[in-house]
Amino acid sequence: MKDILTPATPTNVFNDFKDEKGCFKPNLSMDIKGMLSLYEASHLAFQGETVLDEARVFTSTHLMDIKENIDPILHKKVEHALDMPLHWRLEKLEARWYMDVYMREERMNSSLLELAMLHFNIVQTTFQKSLKSLSRWWKDLGLGDQLSFTRDRLVECFFWAAAMTPEPQFGRCREAVAKVGQLITTIDDIYDVYGTVDELELFTNAVDRWDLEAMEQLPEYMKTCFLALYNSINEIGYEILKEEGRNVIPYLRNTWTELCKAFLVEAKWYSSGHTPTLEEYLQTSWISVGSLPMQTYVFALLGKNLAPESSDFAEKISDILPLGGMMIRFPDDLGTSTDELKRGDVPKSIQCYMHEAGVTEDVARDHIMGLFRETWKKLNEYLMESSLLHAFIDHAMNLGRVSYCTYKHGDGFSDGFGDPGSQEKMMFMSLFAEPLQVDEAKGISFYVDGGSA
Repeated sequence: MKDILTPATPTNVFNDFKDEKGCFKPNLSMDIKGMLSLYEASHLAFQGETVLDEARVFTSTHLMDIKENIDPILHKKVEHALDMPLHWRLEKLEARWYMDVYMREERMNSSLLELAMLHFNIVQTTFQKSLKSLSRWWKDLGLGDQLSFTRDRLVECFFWAAAMTPEPQFGRCREAVAKVGQLITTIDDIYDVYGTVDELELFTNAVDRWDLEAMEQLPEYMKTCFLALYNSINEIGYEILKEEGRNVIPYLRNTWTELCKAFLVEAKWYSSGHTPTLEEYLQTSWISVGSLPMQTYVFALLGKNLAPESSDFAEKISDILPLGGMMIRFPDDLGTSTDELKRGDVPKSIQCYMHEAGVTEDVARDHIMGLFRETWKKLNEYLMESSLLHAFIDHAMNLGRVSYCTYKHGDGFSDGFGDPGSQEKMMFMSLFAEPLQVDEAKGISFYVDGGSA
């Protein structure tokens, strides 16, 4: 499908599907499989390819209006695609869902299906081992007990780490990114709900200096957090230095400085009652959402080919890092902003745009969703045309996938795992706890939620 979007194949080929008025031909809606393929292809658009935007609207409208009886498997695929397009889905969750569908197809290859199920179970076992290791780390660290007001979201953080690097051979990277995610969550709660502005300035300065002497100025609860952060990050850096001879600690600590500075800016906004412009908000919030440490750690941990080795490393990836941040920020704001404002937080992108443009919340939400789609287009273009290794861009895309999956139905990060019936809990269980029964011919139980992406 991606071949459609290469420079060698201009999007004007889609004009063959239009009538003399420039509209897509109505009779195309009779070919449901073709419509479904065109709908999926439309999500691989580059910036400025309006014909693919038109294709998305045309196909989604007609696919939602399907009334006549169609093949049940095809109908299930249509519902699944309308809920979320394939390009936006998480690899492992999609694999599990598709095995359920594939085993019901007439031309199903049972040997291929069995191999896929065995592979899924093997990968699930590696995930379980990592979760056990992480649980020991978090318990030994004791940070959750010391700072009881903070969120314990270790499983959710590992879910994000597994989404960023789903390949089974990257276990060390997943565990490190999950640790980073939990530390981000803890520090975020200190800035959001507990620390005073004066205390937060001291903590930001201590992280910027990155030495134990600076810790002495901190309140007791911040000393615990700073020391846990300092030891955890230095330990990760030490392992890379010991095994590969690369000193990545300066790059890793810098991401925490930038993150804490962004947290501090937002804390001051809240304290003063300031509502920033959308542009001002996004310049800070792509960092405060936590993407910078996660992306930098992935690049540092995936080996010499991806690690920051040269002086121009930051420049090479400077455009990708903010895009990865935006891929988290937009779904996060769309899913959580209303509840976060009720709890007491800075205005999010939706409220900033409402204040700046004088529009309703529905209009603002449409605008932010449009920005999310445009960010996807930029990354699609990078994937095809950038000289950067595809791995850099893939990880940024995976941030968008896991963020949209987490926040599509609300705050799946803060609230989802605790609700036994939540879709997030079902996803975590299917990915981490429930192996596929290879000899079970009746199918795999999984959920399908209808809707429009």
